[in-house]
Amino acid sequence: MRIVTLAGISTLLVTSLCFVCAAQNKPEKTGPPSDYSELEKAPAKYRAKANPLAKDNDSIPAGKILFEEHCAECHGENALGTKKAPNLRAKEVQTAPPGTLFWILSNGIVRKGMPVWSKLPEPQRWQLITFVQSLGPLEAAENKTAAKP
Repeated sequence: MRIVTLAGISTLLVTSLCFVCAAQNKPEKTGPPSDYSELEKAPAKYRAKANPLAKDNDSIPAGKILFEEHCAECHGENALGTKKAPNLRAKEVQTAPPGTLFWILSNGIVRKGMPVWSKLPEPQRWQLITFVQSLGPLEAAENKTAAKP
């Protein structure tokens, strides 16, 4: 009986020690993750990619059509975001390297509801990026509206 009790106490102590060690190794949470935290996960080779259609005058209107067909339902007509998807006019998106946006668009963020768009031809993905980045940050949109009489 005494051996069983000692074994039980030993098991309890080892288990407790494991929980304490595991709790000490957990990183501290500083708040909820940002809607834009996925941007930081883009591999370096994508972050370095330039938009080959950035100076193509037809990319913005073509991207707008694609945005209306594929993106506006979740991100809103003006890309200001909805309950389903984040604001694409936020500073984080507008200042992100085009290659980072291309990576997000190509791979999606499935667990957050962003579909994978890799079946969309590559030039169309770049047109979408050109259009989104042509919108400018949210602050600029507010200033333009406020400036109108």
